[in-house]
Amino acid sequence: MKRTFLHSLVLLLVITAGYAQTLPSPKEHFGFNIGDDYHLTTYTQTEAYFKKLAASDRTKLVDIGMTEEGRHQYMLIVSSPENLKKLDRYQEISRTMARAEDLTDEQARALANEGKAVVWIDGGLHSTETVGTMQLIETAWQLVSRKDPETMRILDNVVILLTHANPDGHELVANWYMREPKPEKRSQDNLPRLYQKYIGHDNNRDFFMMNMKETQNMGRQLFVEWIPQIMYNHHQRGPAGSVLAGPPYRDPFNYVFDPLMITGIDALGAAMYNRLNAENKPGFTRLNGASFSTWYNGGLRTTTHFHNMIGLLTEIIGNPTPEEVPLVPNRLIPNGATPNPVTPQKWHFKQSIDYSLSLNYAVLDYAARHRDELLFNIYRMGKNSIERGSRDYWTLSPKKVEVITQAYQADQRKATSPGSNTAATASNDPFGWSNRGGIPAKYYDSVFKAPALRDPRGFIIPADQADFPTAVKFINALIRTGILVHKATADFTVAGKSYPAGSYIVKTNQAFRPHLLDMFEPQDHPNDFQYPGGPPIRPYDAAGWTLAYQMGVQFDRVQDDFTGPFQRIPYGELQAPKGRVETAGAGYVLSARANNSFAAVNDLLKAGVDVYRVPEGIPGNPAAGTGAFFVPASAKAKTLLEKSANELGLTVTGIAKRPAGATVKVAPLRIALWDTYGGSMPSGWVRWLMEQYHFPMQVIYSNDVDAGDLRKKYDVIVFVTRAIPAVGATGQSNEYGYASREPKAEELPAEYRPWLGKISADKSIPQLKKFMEAGGSVVTIGSSTNLAYHLGLPVRNALMEMTNSGQERPLPAEKYYIPGSILRVSLDSTQQAAWGMPAEGDVYFEASPVFRLAPEAVARGVVKPLAWFPTNKPLRSGWAWGQSYLQDGVAAFVAPVGTGKLYAFGPEITFRAQAHNTFKLLFNQLYANAAVK
Repeated sequence: MKRTFLHSLVLLLVITAGYAQTLPSPKEHFGFNIGDDYHLTTYTQTEAYFKKLAASDRTKLVDIGMTEEGRHQYMLIVSSPENLKKLDRYQEISRTMARAEDLTDEQARALANEGKAVVWIDGGLHSTETVGTMQLIETAWQLVSRKDPETMRILDNVVILLTHANPDGHELVANWYMREPKPEKRSQDNLPRLYQKYIGHDNNRDFFMMNMKETQNMGRQLFVEWIPQIMYNHHQRGPAGSVLAGPPYRDPFNYVFDPLMITGIDALGAAMYNRLNAENKPGFTRLNGASFSTWYNGGLRTTTHFHNMIGLLTEIIGNPTPEEVPLVPNRLIPNGATPNPVTPQKWHFKQSIDYSLSLNYAVLDYAARHRDELLFNIYRMGKNSIERGSRDYWTLSPKKVEVITQAYQADQRKATSPGSNTAATASNDPFGWSNRGGIPAKYYDSVFKAPALRDPRGFIIPADQADFPTAVKFINALIRTGILVHKATADFTVAGKSYPAGSYIVKTNQAFRPHLLDMFEPQDHPNDFQYPGGPPIRPYDAAGWTLAYQMGVQFDRVQDDFTGPFQRIPYGELQAPKGRVETAGAGYVLSARANNSFAAVNDLLKAGVDVYRVPEGIPGNPAAGTGAFFVPASAKAKTLLEKSANELGLTVTGIAKRPAGATVKVAPLRIALWDTYGGSMPSGWVRWLMEQYHFPMQVIYSNDVDAGDLRKKYDVIVFVTRAIPAVGATGQSNEYGYASREPKAEELPAEYRPWLGKISADKSIPQLKKFMEAGGSVVTIGSSTNLAYHLGLPVRNALMEMTNSGQERPLPAEKYYIPGSILRVSLDSTQQAAWGMPAEGDVYFEASPVFRLAPEAVARGVVKPLAWFPTNKPLRSGWAWGQSYLQDGVAAFVAPVGTGKLYAFGPEITFRAQAHNTFKLLFNQLYANAAVK
């Protein structure tokens, strides 16, 4: 019996040893080491490798969803075999701690002691940043194969989520790079299209909206399924003269954050650069050594900050083709931002992989040593949020602090006015910064704690608003990011206002309160300048983005606690608005205020059903505002509308009599959308948007424009921002705002050569003018409104000033600067171009064009304003320095050109498919509207 047992044990060990040997190294699988110069893996090869690593008892391979191009997106979970057996329990603990619901500190500490730290490490989001993709493969291999004490400690104490962020882009970039048989000639330059099907680099700007499939896949793991305590987002490119930029990051940070999140970043940052220094790996820069801050929401890393996760970003140099670390003299001297500078040298891909592996191990080692602290701290942050949302609370922001300062200064002016008994004393301290350098505490108590400045206890989204399906899309964006939402099961009243059943309620006493506030409340970006009176410091991305404003969602901000017949929606459960089709006598009415109506109309037109617009609406029918759609009754129309109502959540009103105003018949147009070689992100967003709303369209390139005969092929052409160059410009900027070299045709495969070319003043503009003169329409957005100047229309740049020498110049940034922010405009919704829009609305404005119209042009009806700035304070969310210059400026207009039209929209009306509030300003121009009797 004993011999049999020993024989079985030996046999088991032999089998196990053989099993372990079946796991191939990267060299054995790919034929080269990760980090070898001039070599990249494809995603197809990587997917096969991950499936082989899934045979290890340290791994679990999870398919988290399909990509936009139809590939499987994987997350490889790595931990000890013992932990993987209890993976569901550790996942439950991670979620429970992050949501912090109904837990005492004692219970939380017990769970922290039981649980394992959960760490997310991704790679490949920006696919040309190949270090991120390759380090993910090497990290997986090291964690699966190594048996050293540090690795074993990590596996025992950490659950690691290794996530591939962009399979489609990986395949494109690797194949493009490796297509050249001679290694020294390999290059990533001149990719023909975006490395995410629609949005390329903007795939790192989609994480509070979650439009793309890859974003949704990762968001569900981050915010619903796992909620890790640490997430590490790998990027490149490091600032010139350094190897990488990493945590901690420069100010400003968003005021809604829990301080534990910020100091958590500090702690992890210290672990990361300490390890590099101990391993003699110089070149780490942080703080003001790079441009990265923690203000912005919407990125893969930054959105986690609003969920109490320690979100880490590094931007490293490196390329499969060796490169040089350039000499940047001001980075050679050690300082607080760069304690250990790197010297100029030749840099190989393997060095970047080694750095990345060290950084990953630094993060994982910290997590292993501090697992209970990390778990408890994310609980504590969640609990703090719940407590802040359960009582009166005031979030600090510059505008609120300014209220204090202004109140104090007003009292000082009164005290120093003539006849005041305190004039002599107060005049010695006109600003009140005497003695201890502060002002009396009463100003904090009486001004800062004013009831009107309190944070809300919750928000109510009424179900009876004009575009409820879009409001539900907003709710789903919240749900995808792990926000707890309730739905009213019956009518209710709060603060004297009645709301219908089906309304949504979002209370702020929840763990992810920072994200919730960030989606409803305006961002108050500080005035951030290089020095007093100097130029502004550009934000990392947008300065303001309040999603409820961008989407035009109607909501009420409730400052006192409230209750009602509210049903809790399970985390992650998406909502679908219920539509209905009313009984019709003469026909059906679709509101132009609902974006989804346009999708329904497109389906009707495709099926050959007649559709009309009602310019002035229908008296007595509140659902039929200006530009409403009327569909004559028929069995076919009813069938299609019932399908649309079910799928799109539309309410289709039935009417007994055909409206007298239904005099404009709608017909589909032949739509062209400009794009360029390499891909335009704004164009990709619009392409995706047209697909969602069922607009048929064709992508065209500059060569198609230059070829002429446009009117024979198209009825309307859409030019997104950065398509039309400025008058007199010698080149065209790329997505990042600087000129780039266009490849030569002979450098490219033949299939991509027709995509080359740029819109030019000498060839393209005359063809566009002919197109409009022959009855075509051109829609321009953002900087492409430059077309108005090329055509000599009676408009000029409103943001100019006269110099002392009598020359006109653009306002300098010291006087006027508005990065991405949300502004308020007035709209003329009686005009066809703006049907369905409110009289006032929010627009996304990003250093956007603003116009002055020649008086005679308006008087003669040559140019018609569509949107304008009626006040000197249009800022709603973000940062607007010198916003008074905008007053009376025109934001959008329409002008006739021959028998056609030019539509000029200065604001980004389709911005990242977030700006639902202004989609109709594009959609209205995509129909032929012929008057009928």
